[in-house]
Amino acid sequence: MFLDYFALGVLIFVALTLFYGVIVVHDIPYEIAVHRNHPHQDAIHAAGWVSLFTLHVLWPFLWIWAMLYREDRGWGFNVKNNEMEALRERLAQLETQHEKIKASHQQPNN
Repeated sequence: MFLDYFALGVLIFVALTLFYGVIVVHDIPYEIAVHRNHPHQDAIHAAGWVSLFTLHVLWPFLWIWAMLYREDRGWGFNVKNNEMEALRERLAQLETQHEKIKASHQQPNN
């Protein structure tokens, strides 16, 4: 009799642990979004609940969506463009300095 109740308790414990574990796993993309200060945190959280009811079909896409954004670099797609603009500005500064030096050397010394 005791073993029947013990087995029932273990079965309920395992079922609750699995249920809670699935809910915790579905929340991982949302936690990533919160940590990264993602602008679409609420949408990721809502899509996570939808994914829970669709047996986590959307979950890998939510993970990718949450990982794409980082507060320090944004979406990260235009990082090279920013680097190119910085290089162009630096080149323009160097060309200006070169022109000034060239102009100062061409002036006749009195």
